[in-house]
Amino acid sequence: MKKGLKDVLFFGVIFVVIDQIVKIAISNKMILNQTYIVIKDFFSISLVHNTGAAFSILSDNRILLIVIGLLALIGLIFYIKNLEVIDDIDIFSYSLLLGGLVGNLIDRIIHGYVIDYLSFKFGSYYFPIFNFADIYIVIAILIILIRMIKEDLWK
Repeated sequence: MKKGLKDVLFFGVIFVVIDQIVKIAISNKMILNQTYIVIKDFFSISLVHNTGAAFSILSDNRILLIVIGLLALIGLIFYIKNLEVIDDIDIFSYSLLLGGLVGNLIDRIIHGYVIDYLSFKFGSYYFPIFNFADIYIVIAILIILIRMIKEDLWK
């Protein structure tokens, strides 16, 4: 196995473990739909079960979402395996992506839903509740997109 893939798998597992520990802790301390206000009118911890994907799209399509997650995971691993060069930023971003995919896949497979808990309010707007795995995925995609755009600009 190539060094880059080993590193991505190693750090990806660390991100998965962090995600799962937080989800287990929150699930053990709270009941469904319970909310703890952390910063009034801005941030709270709210335990919800999301049967869909981002913004609850494809709700109640567990098998489809598991298949999509597995295909994304397999595609990511093959992509990383075939990279000629992988630097530390690539390792970080692909580890985050892997950790996020696997973290949410574990929830879907074991529970039939994803455990979400981070809730933000901006004025009268409530942002959809999410979790660490979702943050991992968003940060990874942003890093990858920024690097792609930067590479295109330098050509």
